[in-house]
Amino acid sequence: MKHQETAQEIIKAVGGTNNINSVYHCVTRLRFDLKNNDKVDNGSLKKLDKVMGTNISGDQFQVIIGNDVSKVFDAMVKGNPAIQQTTENKDPKSDKKQNVVLKIFETIAGVFAPMLPAITAAGMLKGLLALFVSLGWMSAGTDTYRILSAIGDGVFHYLPLLIAVSAARKFGSNPFVAIALGTALMYPDMTALLSSGESVGFLGIPVTAVSYASSVIPILLAVWLMSYVEKWVDRVIPAALKLLLVPLITLLVMVPVTLIAIGPLGTFVGSGLSGGINWLLNEGGLIAGIVLGGAMALIIMTGMHYALVPIILSNIATLGFDKFLPLTFISNMGQAGATLGVFFRAKDKKLKTVALSTSFTALMGVTEPAMYGVNMKYKKPFAAAMIGSAVGGGFALAFGAKAYVLAGNGGLPGLPSLIGQTFWYSFVGMILAFVVGTIMSTIFGIKEEEGDAEALAQFSPGASSAPATTSSSDAASVNVDDMGAPTPTSNAVAVAPMTGKSIPLKEVNDPTFGDELMGKGVAFVPTVGELVSPVTGTIMNVFKTKHAIVVRSDNGMELLIHVGINTVKLRGQYFDAHVATGARVQAGDKLLTFELAEIAKEYDITTAMVVTNTADYKQVLPVKLGEITMGEDVLKAEI
Repeated sequence: MKHQETAQEIIKAVGGTNNINSVYHCVTRLRFDLKNNDKVDNGSLKKLDKVMGTNISGDQFQVIIGNDVSKVFDAMVKGNPAIQQTTENKDPKSDKKQNVVLKIFETIAGVFAPMLPAITAAGMLKGLLALFVSLGWMSAGTDTYRILSAIGDGVFHYLPLLIAVSAARKFGSNPFVAIALGTALMYPDMTALLSSGESVGFLGIPVTAVSYASSVIPILLAVWLMSYVEKWVDRVIPAALKLLLVPLITLLVMVPVTLIAIGPLGTFVGSGLSGGINWLLNEGGLIAGIVLGGAMALIIMTGMHYALVPIILSNIATLGFDKFLPLTFISNMGQAGATLGVFFRAKDKKLKTVALSTSFTALMGVTEPAMYGVNMKYKKPFAAAMIGSAVGGGFALAFGAKAYVLAGNGGLPGLPSLIGQTFWYSFVGMILAFVVGTIMSTIFGIKEEEGDAEALAQFSPGASSAPATTSSSDAASVNVDDMGAPTPTSNAVAVAPMTGKSIPLKEVNDPTFGDELMGKGVAFVPTVGELVSPVTGTIMNVFKTKHAIVVRSDNGMELLIHVGINTVKLRGQYFDAHVATGARVQAGDKLLTFELAEIAKEYDITTAMVVTNTADYKQVLPVKLGEITMGEDVLKAEI
């Protein structure tokens, strides 16, 4: 699917442009501020090839894309120009309440995320220059070095101008007026005046000497306040004079106010925040490394790491290094190692392939496929990743590991940002996180049969979740292959497990079932909240959340019955199981009862019944579609 088509489908799935307050993107995901998150069609999103998954942080709805996120975002903006004016699209009457701290974090993230390509490119170049000089490949005094240094240093020196543009877009003010505000603060004569050491005043009011080059907080606060001043002036100025007077009055108000109050305040706030964080990193040592390293994955998941970008940039500009950045590298290595552990422990070939490939992408600095696609899905690997990251983080901070530039990639390609006196401490911390994450994940293992249909979809159709042994009664009707899984020896028929309407499986609004990823079968729209066994056989698994059951017939057909879409989120509410794993059942025996009306208020109640070992049969076909009563023949599988 082309990026433009993907973008339009995503907009449609999140409720259309009228449901979008704002959207921006980071390295791997689209971040939406929606009027109503309940309007999102997750099923449609997950059907899209480019969508790896979704996540909610606070009230922010995130669509995980991966490496193509910028292309999808550009296509989204190009096809819908109104989306560019993100803050103008916001509903002023929205009654959505949000945690103030989260709101601040998301605002900072919204300002800095669009700037990251320029910042990271400059940071990477600075790291490479440091590497070339240390290896003797280039001299620091050559013209070539000075020109390349200008490319790397220029972005950071004039960082307030980049922030002015991005902040203006975020706060809904004129970006060119914001730039004019920034250039006034950084004008050479202004810089000379403030650094002269003499007292400076404006209309008799003292102006505090502050250096704005490479600063972050002052311009951010200034543009935020400017957005209110500009809008107020715009309301009171006649239309014929707006073009001239609105920017003029805005600048005449904001430049002095920034010099007199906001600049010193912003510098004080920035120094206080960075001082507090740096104190923790410097004095906390081993303990701080263990805590922050272990929690880094959670910090990244919530997007809180973006709120630290101003502090990181300030540290690099003023101190020449930052101690927080190495922890992001270490966390990524922990995720990569944990996923590699899944590769070692998994039995299913498809899962092993997914685990190995996502481990590699995490090594390269893109952790979402590993984190969301494998580690969080099976839980234990995610814990293993956090343990590995805690060990690596503790080692790194115990020895004072530092990053010297903001490279923007927390994987192996970003290593130049760590080059300096403490490089080996950072690198050993990364290795420790990877190795410990791998070992712990291998020790913990995974339960491949755990989870809802989305988790089971990682397995290829036909992968058995059954124990390797069979009872003597089973042995009379099935063969056992080399892996211990039963091989069907005859045709099989399943009866309807519920009363209602049977429909083709492809009509299920969930790609796991609708695209027959789990195998072929049939679906039902129930009218009665009762589920019975479709075959005579053995219960292989009753899910902890009681919304799904796996049963194997005596002649070897394996059936997964999944009640509703995404009902795993109910965590068993409204469901009652009447059998346990390992129980023998006859066709028609009661398996589950559920409160149909209550579940239908929140979820699609469509129930899928799939033959998970479809590959063992020549064909699997519905016998009857339409109105059906439990006990009627509904599905057949032919050898």
